[in-house]
Amino acid sequence: MNNIQLTSTIEFPVRFSEVDSMQIVWHGQYVKYMEEGREDFGRKYGISYMQIKVNDFMAPVVKLVCEFKKPLFYDDKVIVETRYVDSEAAKLVYAFRIFRASDNELVATGESVQVFLDVNRELMLTVPPFYEEWKKKWGLR
Repeated sequence: MNNIQLTSTIEFPVRFSEVDSMQIVWHGQYVKYMEEGREDFGRKYGISYMQIKVNDFMAPVVKLVCEFKKPLFYDDKVIVETRYVDSEAAKLVYAFRIFRASDNELVATGESVQVFLDVNRELMLTVPPFYEEWKKKWGLR
């Protein structure tokens, strides 16, 4: 492992369809917010779902953790910070911090883990070559 930090940050508003009857963001929406973060990170660093697919792999989420700290409300601006967590294993690990933009209050933290499957949907136990190259490109190996 090394000390290189790859992060991305995306901001967007809470939409009306994301709040529950208590007028707060329904807890299930945070999964979507973390997905927004993963997609933004992938676009920024060249490891998007489509780039994984072009290399004949898939990367399903196998673990997702979310800890709620404070509520978000309709029309709040949400900031999702996504940080890549390096691992020797054949997996993608991301850590998330979700903030309310108006006061920079931390409202949730989370983590996701994705594994690599080949075209036959077989679990990869070794790091796929394209992923190893990606790590080298960003100074992770």
